[in-house]
Order: sequence, then structure tokens, then C-alpha cells
Amino acid sequence: MNRKLGTNGPIVSAIGLGCMSMSGAYGIADEQQSIATIHRALELGNNFFDTADYYRTGHNETLIGKAIKGNRDKAFLSVKTSQLMAPAANKGFTFGPVNAHPDYLRNAILYSLQRLQTDYIDLYTPGRVDPNVPIEDTVGALADMVDKGVIRYIGLSETSASTLRKAAAVAPITALQIEYSLWSREIEAEVLPTARELGIGIVAYSPLSRGFLSGEVKSPEDLKDNRVNMPRFQGENFYKNLELVEKIKVIASQKGCTPAQLALAWILAQSENIIAIPGTKQIRKLEENIAAGDLQLTKDELQSINAVMPAGIVSGTRYPEMLMGALGR
Repeated sequence: MNRKLGTNGPIVSAIGLGCMSMSGAYGIADEQQSIATIHRALELGNNFFDTADYYRTGHNETLIGKAIKGNRDKAFLSVKTSQLMAPAANKGFTFGPVNAHPDYLRNAILYSLQRLQTDYIDLYTPGRVDPNVPIEDTVGALADMVDKGVIRYIGLSETSASTLRKAAAVAPITALQIEYSLWSREIEAEVLPTARELGIGIVAYSPLSRGFLSGEVKSPEDLKDNRVNMPRFQGENFYKNLELVEKIKVIASQKGCTPAQLALAWILAQSENIIAIPGTKQIRKLEENIAAGDLQLTKDELQSINAVMPAGIVSGTRYPEMLMGALGR
């Protein structure tokens, strides 16, 4: 299943592939397994691959470059930049400062092109809004890269509706990458309507709430990665949210699909200008996710899902307090 990314954007997979976990963000990295999964995605006609230059300091881009070698024309590469990552005090990682200065962007893309073994990137996106750089300057630099042919489309991530309007006044914005799922519905109030009005596609990351909506996480002991640092996976929040997942599992069983497929189908049903990028490094889960693109939910089924998991019901924020300030700028 394919969709148009934004009013004037390209045709891409409605269910893309988030590649972050292939570099050890969640669990142990397995390069051979990851490359096989990317190859399988290409075989199935799945063309949207999402990465970032800060995923294990370029490791993720290098892996993808190796996996798509000889098949560049079949792959739509979505690359995020402008953010730093560092090991967390507990487990996993944390995000550092944001740098979306034009000079930084011009330099960063040269390294991304080398690691990906390509001469252009399809969608290039600052991972967060830099509070020290006017969005007009950031987007202006990206527009210059489009003119030079090194990127094809401009993306933004985790912006406010007002910032989205300012950016779109400078140059066409093809996509907004932002967290959206049954658990994270904040964008429905302002951002989603604004993006629709401006003809900007939504790329929904963490559509399965970092795996929780798959129904495969059953206790805090199942988490041995960065999720232990996130409030939604901690203490009483974990168990309250687990009760919500159990309700989704019942509806999925009645539908004859997995909870993950139900959650993905729900996202696609919210608007034609949305695609989802669940992350995995396993072929089995890739195939399961892609199949969700063909799952049609009835009006009654959508109402049942919203009844058990309405907006705002989830317990805990999606990031620790120090990182929440970087959202919605």
C-alpha cells in the first residue's frame, strides 16, 4: 500500500521502516539480520527507510548504504540530522544539544552522503527545532540544498503548528516527522489540522509506542534498553498502560489481527496524509507491519478503539522531563 507524502510530494510506502533499532537502540544490533530485513522490504516494494546521522554516530547510515547498494532507485531515504546522542546514566541513550545552523547542516549532509553511498537524499529533516537558530534560516539552508540537488524534499520534526507555518512560508515542506500513536495523540489538536491545511504529510514515528502496543512487553523486566528511562515504562505507569494494551488485544483478536497491526491500521485511518514508520530488525515483524497497510477498520471498530484508548488516557510522558522541552518548538 502506497500513499502520497504531502500534496506535492512523492509516492511512498504507507508503512515505512524505521531503522533506529538496527544500530542497538533497542536490544542487540545484528548487522546480518538487519540487512536481510532491508532486503526483504525492498522485495516487498517497501521503499521508505528512516534513519539519522546520529544513530550510533553514523553506523545506521553506513548499514543502510551497504544494504541498498545496487538498489538505490528502489529506496526512499529519509535522514534526520542536527542532534547529538550520548549514553544515559542508567541504560540506553539520551539526546544532547540540537544544532540546526546552516553551516552545520551543509557539513552534516556531506558525511551522510558518504555513509549512505549516494549522491542525494530523498527527505532531509532536522531532528528537532534549534531554539538558537530562526526556523527561516534552517529551512533556507535546506532549500539551498534542494537547489543543489543533494536533497529532494525538506522535512521537519516535532515542531509546533506556528513554526510549521513559518517554515512553509520560506520553502515547501514535504513532511513533518512526529510521534503519533494511540498513546501519543497531542498532534490532533493543532499540528495535524495545520499540516493538512498546508499540504504537509505526517510521518508518524513510534506508532507502536516503542513496542508496547505490540502486546509483547509484559513486565518491566522485559525492558533492557532505553525505555527504562521513559516515564511511560516506569513504576505504576507501566502497569496502568499495560491494562490499556490488554483491551486493545481483545479488539485485535476479534478483528483477526495482531495488536500491532490494529494500532498501525488505526493511524492510517486517521488521515490520508499520514504514513507510519514502525521500527524493526526482524523480517517476521516487517511482514506483519506491512500487512497492516491493507487492514480496513470499520466505523464501529474505530469507535471501539477510541472508547478503550481515548486521547490523553496514557500514564506518563513520552520522554523524561529534560527532553520534553525540545518538543513542540
